[in-house]
Amino acid sequence: MTDAVASIPEETAPVPLLEPRDGLPPVVSDDAALAAVVEAFRGGTGPVAVDAERASGYRYGQRAYLIQLRRQGAGTALIDPIACPDLTGLNAALADTEWVVHAATQDLPCLFEVGMHPGVLFDTELAGRLAGFPRVGLGPMTENVLGLSLAKEHSAVDWSTRPLPEPWLRYAALDVEVLVDLRDALEAELDRQGKLDWAHQEFAALAAAPRPAPRVDPWRRTSQLHKVRRRRQLAAVREMWLTRDRIARERDVSPGRVLADAAIVNAALAMPLNAPALVAVQGFGPRVNRRQLDQWLAAIERAREIPEAALPPATAPHDGPPPPRAWAEKDPVAAARLSGARAAVTALAERHHLPAENLIAPDLVRRVSWEPPAEQDPVAIGAALRALGARAWQTELVGPVLAEAFREAAA
Repeated sequence: MTDAVASIPEETAPVPLLEPRDGLPPVVSDDAALAAVVEAFRGGTGPVAVDAERASGYRYGQRAYLIQLRRQGAGTALIDPIACPDLTGLNAALADTEWVVHAATQDLPCLFEVGMHPGVLFDTELAGRLAGFPRVGLGPMTENVLGLSLAKEHSAVDWSTRPLPEPWLRYAALDVEVLVDLRDALEAELDRQGKLDWAHQEFAALAAAPRPAPRVDPWRRTSQLHKVRRRRQLAAVREMWLTRDRIARERDVSPGRVLADAAIVNAALAMPLNAPALVAVQGFGPRVNRRQLDQWLAAIERAREIPEAALPPATAPHDGPPPPRAWAEKDPVAAARLSGARAAVTALAERHHLPAENLIAPDLVRRVSWEPPAEQDPVAIGAALRALGARAWQTELVGPVLAEAFREAAA
């Protein structure tokens, strides 16, 4: 296996990419304009670059507020998915076309919502990871691979703004302008490293993945939740989180703009009995109006009234092995297997110049280490990993090193 591609030499300054080569197209915001885009892209050739802009931190949910596409022969299109929420016709026009996306796991969910789903995919971020690039954001990848620099100052703006400012639209158009060239260069690099088949397997798995299921107990993702140990206080976190989520959804704002996670945790730890006590909790204060205080106090009161048997468990329910920190006590042999497996996977990933988590998902390593197959040989371990969702290239590489690690742990 050859080394990963090097960055462009430091003395070679990247060329700023400032203007779309075909000019800035108008935003598509009605059925007639959308129909014209569909026909243009149906008649284009080669892969289609696809990107989406969300309003994370501003609006509720992760819906797209701008969708950008570019294809040879069709040019660039900027589509307002709020004005044109049904893009199934465009999806059908691209049914047999390879999509080039950067960080597909971020963009595909919001594209699903408007009826778009790739049949064939090339993810330039994942390609960069497999090729061993240390920085895989679109800006660094474009500089290191193509010698071009993209301005990224508009990446975190409120894309729900209407009308969208022209500098933001120019930024969005330039993002898809580089994707196909980046794809071609990364494909050549992956082929040079002998990893192109690995990438194709990963891309196929991404394209075939179903829409993510709703999270179980999403309130448990509240930051700083580890500070809350008592079950009734956890119930207070849950009740306040659900109240905040309802308010955010009704207002169509980011939940963090309604109330910070830290304030929820602080209130759950304090369990205030009245408005003055709640105002004294960090994260609340005189700017919180009486109606809002009443909502949070009502949530805390609901937590107080929950019967002991109905309180949420101290830890989230899960269907996998116990937390690794508990393995040494519960099953020392399994703990030894996991320790050896992690070291073996890390070493193997370093030899192949890619992150360990892209070589094999850490959760799969934990699961097969906790409950290994009866025959702990490379074939059986590889089959166990495949049953858990690993790709063929991963099992071929990882199966033998895990088998060796398990043998050493049992010795």
